[in-house]
Amino acid sequence: MTTGLIPGEQPPDSGPTSGMPQQRREPVGRQAAPGEKESKSSVITARASASFEPVGRSVAGARSFVRDTLQGWGHADVVDDAVVLTSELVTNAVVHAGTAADVRCLRTDETVRIEVSDRYPEREVPLQSAAVSMGSPDREGGRGLQLCAALAGRWGVDYTPTHKHVWFELALPDRAVGTRTAGPSLPADRLPLADGRVRVAVVQLDAGGAVTSWNEDAQDLFGHPADEVVGKQLTDLAAWPHTPGTGTGIAEALRLSRWEGSYGMRSADGRVVPVYASHLRVRDTDGEPSTVCLLVRDHERAVLQTPARGTASEATSCEGRSTDPFEVFIGSPAPDDLDGLLQRTVERARDMLDGDAAFLLLATDDETELEVRASTGLPSARQRFARVPVEAGPGRYGSARMPAVHDDLGAVPGAVPLLGGTGMRSVVTVPLKVEGRLTGSLGVAAEAPGRYSNEEALRLQFAADRIALAVESARLGELERLRRGSLSFLVEASDLLAGTLDRDQTLALMAQMTVPTLATWCAVYTIADQASEPFLSYVLHEDEELIDGIKSLLAKAAPPDPVPTPGARVWTTPGEIAHQAALRTSMRALGLTDGASPRAASGTGPTLATAHALGGETVVLPLVARNRVIGMLTLGKPAEEHFRQEILELAEDLSRRAALALDNARLYSERTAISQSLQRSLLPPELPLIDGVEVEVIYRAAGEGNEVGGDFYDLFPISDDAYGFAIGDVCGTGPNAAAVTGLARHALRLLAREGLSGPAVLERLNSAILDEGARSRFLTLLYGELRPLAGGGAELKVVCAGHPLPLRLRQDGTVQPAAEPQPLLGVIEDLELYEETVTLDPGDVLLCVTDGVTERREGTRMLGDDGLADVLTTCTGLTAGAVAARIMRAVERFASDAPSDDMAILAMRVPEPHQD
Repeated sequence: MTTGLIPGEQPPDSGPTSGMPQQRREPVGRQAAPGEKESKSSVITARASASFEPVGRSVAGARSFVRDTLQGWGHADVVDDAVVLTSELVTNAVVHAGTAADVRCLRTDETVRIEVSDRYPEREVPLQSAAVSMGSPDREGGRGLQLCAALAGRWGVDYTPTHKHVWFELALPDRAVGTRTAGPSLPADRLPLADGRVRVAVVQLDAGGAVTSWNEDAQDLFGHPADEVVGKQLTDLAAWPHTPGTGTGIAEALRLSRWEGSYGMRSADGRVVPVYASHLRVRDTDGEPSTVCLLVRDHERAVLQTPARGTASEATSCEGRSTDPFEVFIGSPAPDDLDGLLQRTVERARDMLDGDAAFLLLATDDETELEVRASTGLPSARQRFARVPVEAGPGRYGSARMPAVHDDLGAVPGAVPLLGGTGMRSVVTVPLKVEGRLTGSLGVAAEAPGRYSNEEALRLQFAADRIALAVESARLGELERLRRGSLSFLVEASDLLAGTLDRDQTLALMAQMTVPTLATWCAVYTIADQASEPFLSYVLHEDEELIDGIKSLLAKAAPPDPVPTPGARVWTTPGEIAHQAALRTSMRALGLTDGASPRAASGTGPTLATAHALGGETVVLPLVARNRVIGMLTLGKPAEEHFRQEILELAEDLSRRAALALDNARLYSERTAISQSLQRSLLPPELPLIDGVEVEVIYRAAGEGNEVGGDFYDLFPISDDAYGFAIGDVCGTGPNAAAVTGLARHALRLLAREGLSGPAVLERLNSAILDEGARSRFLTLLYGELRPLAGGGAELKVVCAGHPLPLRLRQDGTVQPAAEPQPLLGVIEDLELYEETVTLDPGDVLLCVTDGVTERREGTRMLGDDGLADVLTTCTGLTAGAVAARIMRAVERFASDAPSDDMAILAMRVPEPHQD
């Protein structure tokens, strides 16, 4: 579609007889010939055009195109007639002629001209007398031209070699000079009410949706200075109503040529300010597109809202159907835009009955409740998704299944709960039914009593019957999209929850998946066991600045009861404590509380914002896993907002998955804690301090979460002047190897303290391992006794039973094995072991390691005994701790993969005497 100003362009002559089909071969919209006098009224000031495919839905698209074009030009008072005529002519082209249709809108100073062209010029138009005969009302076809004759000031048919143009002109009403559109004069008490100076925020966005301009009124309304928001995305500031799989997002709305409606803007203090906005997409002289947004407070929407359109005269289409305003409207929204369809429906209903408000509710699946889905003239934020019962009381006036007219709601308080406190006095409601099944309810209300009678109810019922099928079709489409979106959401949630066994991370994921997709804020309560009270474990709000305030308020309230009944139930406590907190804050701000101070009043903003966040509907879903309530998932909306049933059902599915994930994380944490506690019991509590000898140990167990494996070490006192030390490796890793580790470490201590020699200790340990039978595992072990010498140095007696040989580093840098290899333990019963004596001089180091160190691999390479000896030669002069650290660093750098075997390093060094 293209639009633009075309100075000097003139429409074609309509022929001598107004209303007669004329066959002309002159192109429409020709330029004035040289010397031809132009009439001021015939100068075309704007035009727009669009093409439509030969399919049935193109009729709806053409209606929408003409309606939007004329509204954009400010000619709402001729929209209905133009749309009715366009609908008929395009129907003739795409349905009956079966060709594509081109629609042109031309505007002059006094008229609007619409041209509809098809590609079937051979189709004859019957010529009759100067006045078109209406003929029999039952005959088929020809009513499009009859409507032109009845509604248009001028009309005609032009033929070209390839196209046929049917056109009509509608006279524009006289207006005051300088006005683009005008409404009737009203008394002061009927004018819209504003609570002070009306502020209109003007925000300009670039092609990417970033703010490029922010005026003073925008700063006054929302509290953000221009320098803070310029360059930011409008989507970061807008609080756009959205549910998974449904509705139009703000990013989509900003790409439209024109958009008008309500949403919220986040202010500097964290509150959401409801606004009514009008978006217009323009382009500058360089061709760059941008969007101009005008925003006012939602209750001041009259400043920007498109003026109400008049009701078109009823006419009869070529199929014998009534072309009332609803018929013109039905095809305007996109086929899958239920929210747009419902919103336009209530606006049409209000305009048709000249009401002050209108609302539309859809029935739940069980048809026991109705849910507010669209309204106009009412506080939409409070009403949206609110629920009312289908049967509100006895008699026909209490049931939504029958039409009802209430002359004065003041005389029957509570007759229509939805309108309580809105100032509406009279109301008419009618049901929406499809094949006898209640699908919704449509109502129109007025501030004056006695405005409606049965005649208006019949008109509204007729309109409701016309749109019921379209609404139900769009609703089913929305449910299908929501179902698909819900399945995708649950699949992603399951993947995320299955990806962690950490309890705290599981709690965070639960909250982050619900906010803001399902709720504005979320709190998770956990229950340790059946005897424990619910504990507030996690709180999240879409505005991070409100989290601490919400957590503080919820901590003061009693937690919800851990009821195992499935499904969401309403929890009123947060709303009550929010109301009390807001009341206390307001009193402090007004100085009505003892001890009030300016400093206390300065906290009014955040506290009131927190109270507003908790003031809406709050629901609780039990977290049930393995037939036990392990917690509650609490979801909340801000003040005056409600949950949709589809969202609650999705939250219930999520809560079941989250409960199982949270219980798995609990079980894993408990198992890990028990495992780690048992493993820690297998390690020495601490290393003793030995006079004259430095000792350092580094231990790494293979496997995630393991603190002890098949490798072990120990250093313990035997007597006043002797210490036992051991480093060993049980075959395998994990719990089975750890069991043999515990047996070996404790047996060594007991046997050594009995005064047995090293070979005797290992022979008895070998018998104990063999006694384990099938559970036994062979063991390599280096055991020794260490005695510091009085003159410096240390004497060691060692037995190396199948273990990697200990290495001795001398002060001159030479490295030699400090023992001979002997048979390992746990294989044969009769062992003949012997001990060897090693003396460490000052500066010498004895290094003992397990095979996880020497067998460290990178591909086909292995560190080996020689590689370990090479590293040790570089450790001359280092302390025992530095030697052990250098060896471990060399092992880790040798290969990039994580170690697959346990590793233990024991380094003992005799320090050199200090020089005075």
